[in-house]
Amino acid sequence: MTSPISRETDENVVLFFDTTLRDGEQSPGATLSSSEKLEIARQLKRLGVDIIEAGFPAASPDDLAAVQRIAQEVGTEDGPIICGLARAVEQDIRTCWEGVKMAARPRIHTFLGTSDIHLKYQTGLTRAQAIEVVKTNVALARSLCADVEFSPMDAGRTDPQFLVEICATAVAAGATTLNIPDTVGYVTPQEWGELIAMLVAETPGAGPGSGVIWSVHCHNDLGMATANSLAGVVNGARQVEVTINGIGERAGNTSLEEVAMALQTRPQFYNLRTNINSREIVKTSRMVSNYTGMHVQPNKAIVGANAFAHEAGIHQDGMLKNASTYEIMTPESVGWTQSRLVLGKHSGRHALKVRLHELGYELEKEQVNAVFERFKVLADAKKNVTDADLEALMADELHRPVEYFKLAEIQVTCGTMGMPTATAKMVTPEGEETIVAAVGTGPVDACYRAVDLVVQCPNTLIEYSVHSVTAGIDALGEVTVRIAEPASGRSFGGYGADDDIIVASVKAYLAALNRMVAGMGLGTKVQPEGDAATVAISAGD
Repeated sequence: MTSPISRETDENVVLFFDTTLRDGEQSPGATLSSSEKLEIARQLKRLGVDIIEAGFPAASPDDLAAVQRIAQEVGTEDGPIICGLARAVEQDIRTCWEGVKMAARPRIHTFLGTSDIHLKYQTGLTRAQAIEVVKTNVALARSLCADVEFSPMDAGRTDPQFLVEICATAVAAGATTLNIPDTVGYVTPQEWGELIAMLVAETPGAGPGSGVIWSVHCHNDLGMATANSLAGVVNGARQVEVTINGIGERAGNTSLEEVAMALQTRPQFYNLRTNINSREIVKTSRMVSNYTGMHVQPNKAIVGANAFAHEAGIHQDGMLKNASTYEIMTPESVGWTQSRLVLGKHSGRHALKVRLHELGYELEKEQVNAVFERFKVLADAKKNVTDADLEALMADELHRPVEYFKLAEIQVTCGTMGMPTATAKMVTPEGEETIVAAVGTGPVDACYRAVDLVVQCPNTLIEYSVHSVTAGIDALGEVTVRIAEPASGRSFGGYGADDDIIVASVKAYLAALNRMVAGMGLGTKVQPEGDAATVAISAGD
């Protein structure tokens, strides 16, 4: 991993501003608890991101608490800058400062819509009034924090000359980073690159050598977020705002892994470097996917299951002769691995611990014991346990939500001779065991109906996805589900893995229900943790 390099001293480094915990969490259903946010933030630190936008502190007391905890525990001297988002409103900015001030390197990120559409229909401000709002609130942020970022929201549809004026105002008031957001994914790479080049050249006080960092924040509504971000980099931007797996509102944000690997794979074209430890990419991707319940599509660049798969005969022939014929980067360079130890039912704890260490997992003794028990069950069902199996096992073991309701045992009877019936033994938040049975249209439906009898949280199943981790009839199965609460429409995701696909399905459904219990404030044993994405204030760019 490249050691962190100061932006002021090296113009060949592109900073990565990760907003998975803020903009990414605004994805429908991507609800994260405070503890899950903290774990993701720790992994982002290992990944080498330069700035973590930890949340929107004014959105809710829980979001403020989550940002504060990340600032204290992740924002250490050797860690990333910890940033919070705030509207250009005094109370937002002061609350944001309360969230990030304990970090060794805090940042306040404030924004205001600047396009005529946003001024007319959202804020009701004139251009002159918008200038005054920016001047006042950026100055307030700078009085609290030495590192201030300003974003003119919907910059892609803002008059370019007004953009120059409002960016110059922000710099004069104390902004140290100017982030230009294509909030609605409207622009094309050529026009975006030309806009960034113009802003860098024509904004007073923000040109080369000024110390001001130019940043880009692109959305993927037309599928051009990565291309637009790279066009911005080519034309002077030295910070990119990204999310893991490209998650975010609507069609999502620029994908961290795509921009990072484009810069790493094409150094002769970009002549730029990053501080990203690319070998942590896949691990981070899986963590975010499992915590949010948002499955990564198989053909997703870099982190999709098929990203390094070759089926066509001519491709396989080339790969056997030399991998570079059809791979422009190695799987290992982004964290995909190939087994060096063959693990099976005769393998011991030490071999398992060594392999998990090689995969990047550092576990306490109790965790190793718990994983080993599950590994032995899996190994009894499979001849060999692959790295992919272990990754899925670790995801299921480590990336669980708070378990208000737990599954003890499940049994299903189904077939052509009768109605599918599921009998479930559940543990309630009070620690009581209860056994219920239900009939459904199929084995999974019967299981879900049985679970509902205990949890009693009305919901609608809006997504159910199942796939095998590896090939073969003995493959470990992964299931992701998404459920919605009928009254509010809020959705919650869950993930489960098991060699029995019915059990994996129940695990995923129960994970989603436990997130719903927490998010709706229905838990009785653990204090509920909120969701910034549901608060009725604009979360902006």
